Amino acid sequence: MKKAKPHNARIDVIETLSLTELMVFCDANADWVVTLVDHGVVTPITRTDAEWEFTPAHIARARKAARLMRDLGLNVAGVALVLDLIEERDALTRKLALMDV
Repeated sequence: MKKAKPHNARIDVIETLSLTELMVFCDANADWVVTLVDHGVVTPITRTDAEWEFTPAHIARARKAARLMRDLGLNVAGVALVLDLIEERDALTRKLALMDV
């Protein structure tokens, strides 16, 4: 019987993504990302026109935005509202959990 060789598990942590990388990650075009930025759904940490960079929190918001638009047919304003409400609900849930101690 052969022994299983251990896999070298390598975990890469994403610190930021550029505009181009975010487009690939979300399977979207630059106009879509610019629209998200214009509506405040995501905010780049660098505001130079040459190359925006996005934090993991905004990368996750962009992915959620893409799913909401695709699955529910929401427009960008609707996506912004839904994401803000979800974050507010999550914050309230955390506060309630702390009070329950």
